[in-house]
Amino acid sequence: MLKTGAARVLLLFFVAVSLQGCYSFTGGSIPSHLKTIAIPVFDDSSGAGIAQLRSECTKALVDKIESQSPLRFTPSIASADALLEGTITSFSDVPGQLSGTTERAITNRITLVVHVTMTDRVKKIPVFTQSFVGFADYYSGNYVAQQQAILVSLGQINDEIFDRIVSGW
Repeated sequence: MLKTGAARVLLLFFVAVSLQGCYSFTGGSIPSHLKTIAIPVFDDSSGAGIAQLRSECTKALVDKIESQSPLRFTPSIASADALLEGTITSFSDVPGQLSGTTERAITNRITLVVHVTMTDRVKKIPVFTQSFVGFADYYSGNYVAQQQAILVSLGQINDEIFDRIVSGW
C-alpha cells in the first residue's frame, strides 16, 4: 500500500492531468480574413505638447502586434484589412504623495488616457471603440524617473490595447 504522502502526490498528478485542457480562450483569435493592420501615428488632443508621446505610443504598439500576433503592419491604410486609430486624450502629471513636514510632493503620478477605434475594413464594420488608461508614480524632481513613468504608462496602455485586439472577437 502507498504511503500517505505518495498517495497525495499521485492523486494531485491525476487531478492535474485530468484537468489539462479544461481551460481555453473563447473568441480569442483574430478572424482569418484579417491579415494586415494600419496604425497611423496617434493624434494628441491632450494639450501636453510632448511630441514623442505620439510616435512612441504608436511604434510600441506596432512592434507588439507584429511580434505577438498574426497581424502584419502595413503603412497603407488603403490596403489594410484592419485600421487602428488612436488619440491621446489626456496627460496629467500631478502630486501623488505629499511630505508631512514640507507639504511638497514626494511623488508625482503620470496618467495617460488614449482613445482607440479599430475598424474591420474587409467587412466594413467597427470592431471596438474604447479608452485605455495607464499610470505610474515617480519621485518628484527626477526627470529620468518621469520619462520612465511615461513609458510605463504607455506600456500599460499598449498591453491593454493589444489584449483587446486579440481577444475582442
